[in-house]
Amino acid sequence: MSKLAVRRRPMPMLGDFAELWNAFAPNVAPFGAHLIRVEDSMDDGRYVVRAELPGMDLADVDVSVQNGRLTIKAERTEKHEEKGRSEFSYGSFERTVTLPAGADEDGIDASYAQGILTVSVPLAEEKDLARKVEIKNGE
Repeated sequence: MSKLAVRRRPMPMLGDFAELWNAFAPNVAPFGAHLIRVEDSMDDGRYVVRAELPGMDLADVDVSVQNGRLTIKAERTEKHEEKGRSEFSYGSFERTVTLPAGADEDGIDASYAQGILTVSVPLAEEKDLARKVEIKNGE
């Protein structure tokens, strides 16, 4: 079991706010994109992020990592059918999470099954963060 703390976003109610916003103004995303709901955990030396993407085609999902940040993007296009009402969310969906210290960006695995995207990031062994630095005589 790793001693690394999972970093959480400072606003845990943001997902609930985005859902409420989308209920009243579904075509106007307050942050430029709909928010993807995620859960994260530390499992056997890996940081695991699970993202809720029900009904998405795998071809419309993109996972990228850059500078210690994992970004999940997806897009659902609207079919213009006038058969009834729709409560589905259409458009761009995006979520970025900060990876914990020691994350190996080259070893990331991702899989998608039953509407859940699972991204697993290996973590390096925790090293002693403090080290002695030799001071040289500047004369």
